[in-house]
Amino acid sequence: MKVMLDPGAIMPNRAHPTDAGLDLYAPRTVVIPARGSAVVDTGVHVSLPEKTVGMLKSKSGLNVKKNILGEGVIDEGYTGPIVVKLYNQGDEDVTIGAGQKLIQLVILPILTPELEQVDSLDETDRGAGGFGSTGA
Repeated sequence: MKVMLDPGAIMPNRAHPTDAGLDLYAPRTVVIPARGSAVVDTGVHVSLPEKTVGMLKSKSGLNVKKNILGEGVIDEGYTGPIVVKLYNQGDEDVTIGAGQKLIQLVILPILTPELEQVDSLDETDRGAGGFGSTGA
């Protein structure tokens, strides 16, 4: 996969060869305020493989230890910088230093079926049963 880096950006990598996610790093120090959020431009640009999507997923260490969450979607055709919005669910400001891991990029295959408007859908066992419909 082709990766382009802006000045100061850090090359994504996997901590272990079998890791699903590529770690993305903070190019500068950022403070995520308590009960607030911060936007970080990683300076990383990618050219995703055909029929894939890049899912930005929280780092479990930041999530569990620091209450930091982040999500995002990178479409196959997007080649701009990966910009991350991180949310601090905790009661204390969190500082992430330059060069620290921010989030991970997980690349997954996708389907892009054509849409067809219909008047009804096929019957299923579940049907329209939603939240709580199974008793749990």
